[in-house]
Amino acid sequence: MSTIKSSNERPGQKLGLLMCIALGMGNMIGSGVFLLPRDLAPLGWNAVVGWLVSIAGTLCLAVVFARLAKRLPEGCAAFTYGAAAFGPGTGFIVAWSYWISCWTVVATLAVAAISNMSILLPWLGEAGAAPAWIAIGFIWFFTLVNLFGVRRAGGAQLVTLGLKLIPVIGAVLVGIWALGTGSAPPPTMAGTEPLSLSGVSAAATLTLFALLGFESACVVSDRVKDPETTIPRATVIAAAAVGLLYLLSCTTVTLMVPVDALHESNAAYATFFSRLVSPGAGQVVALFAAIAALGALNGFVLLQGDIPRDLAHRRLLPQAFARDNRFASPWITQIVSSGLASVIVYANYSRGLADLFAFMVKVTTSTAIILYIVGAASALVLERQGTIKISAGFAAATIIGFLYSAWAFYGAGLEASLWSLAMTAAGLPIYLLMRRSTPSGREEAPVA
Repeated sequence: MSTIKSSNERPGQKLGLLMCIALGMGNMIGSGVFLLPRDLAPLGWNAVVGWLVSIAGTLCLAVVFARLAKRLPEGCAAFTYGAAAFGPGTGFIVAWSYWISCWTVVATLAVAAISNMSILLPWLGEAGAAPAWIAIGFIWFFTLVNLFGVRRAGGAQLVTLGLKLIPVIGAVLVGIWALGTGSAPPPTMAGTEPLSLSGVSAAATLTLFALLGFESACVVSDRVKDPETTIPRATVIAAAAVGLLYLLSCTTVTLMVPVDALHESNAAYATFFSRLVSPGAGQVVALFAAIAALGALNGFVLLQGDIPRDLAHRRLLPQAFARDNRFASPWITQIVSSGLASVIVYANYSRGLADLFAFMVKVTTSTAIILYIVGAASALVLERQGTIKISAGFAAATIIGFLYSAWAFYGAGLEASLWSLAMTAAGLPIYLLMRRSTPSGREEAPVA
């Protein structure tokens, strides 16, 4: 069974393998890797182990989502996987929570772009209305890009991905060069926390935010050519490639810049290049880091529009959310989602860049993890039901992915977890109201 399609949606507007990989990698390489060294540096070797834990857990989840996408290629993954195993109520709540995570990520990425640009324009690093309005302007610019269709959004994702890889790969090359020539002090862990379970847990919670988005192609599967083959490949390739780049790149920055210098910086990569190459190089990298955040913002704007669109097609949200413009873009959904992201940015900007980023990272992570937990549980249930067949290795990956997701949700902290649960619970009255108002027998059943 498939969702109701818009008559405006044409095959030529869909995403191929390259654009799906760019969507996944582009959404993963956003603000996280460029801002996290500041928070990870005090954790010392805990940060390195935390990266390894997060990458291993994410790869397990990517394998799970790839298998689910092959078996359930139609519809938005945020709804389809949970609904197939546990019913439409679970599917709705998971999709609702993931939609919330998307527009909170959009807000976070807009803040991250401003944070990196503050290296070039220091006044942007100050709390106040002006930086908030500029961040909001970025949100609405990429909303406009997405309103012109998924192919234009995919093209923008390809361009920005190429640009954002320059500082990520460049940091590794500069680190190798600096160590080889003796122009930089050797890696040090002076002033950092000793290796401990609590330190690794704290690091893994932070690093998970940088890996959010590997499932992006699954979420927009109705926009993908040959989804049963394209999505699994794109999901695993994006997760593996970005995980390796993050481990090498972020660890290089964390180890080769003193903790005090990172603590005082709003843009860790720019500080790294300023110290090891030149101040001018640091300013250029700050610009690239801002582009990286904006590129990921573009990708998550695409996602935030498709989730309510899918729910509306299933008659679980008002039909206005399913309304497409002539470019097959859900314009009402985009306006509502970007409006909510704008409110979040403006209402919280008094926290300052660093505090705002740290808070929103935890809320966004704990909200998105709900999809990962339910996705892994769904794979186990569907295997028991005989819907999908899995090997022993895949079963192990599924269990590891589930345990990792549950652990990461706990590690996000009480405040962030309560915020995510409260926002998720807010969708329950809407679901019950829509089920009551939908004529019996006309609900869209989950894909099975």
